[in-house]
Amino acid sequence: MKTKIHYTKQFEKQLGKIPDHVQRKVIFWISLVESLGLWEVMKRPGFHDEPLKGGRIGQRSVRMNKAYRLIYRIIEDRIYIELLEVHKHDY
Repeated sequence: MKTKIHYTKQFEKQLGKIPDHVQRKVIFWISLVESLGLWEVMKRPGFHDEPLKGGRIGQRSVRMNKAYRLIYRIIEDRIYIELLEVHKHDY
């Protein structure tokens, strides 16, 4: 079963504003999810896929680099994911 990905308008806007190398990594992550499935990509240590806490419970974070994170949530278990945003992480 192919993983379906829904892009929010906020995600589409943000994708155009981030550096090219981060855009390429986001697109690479999306292509991996579409071809291998989300659960396989979640196992890859390079992305540091992790559940979020607090006001973001139910969402997950994937590291694109030291500064940028891709935030997504899973809808309808394994079938459909929604990419919420890409943003610069504050330290």
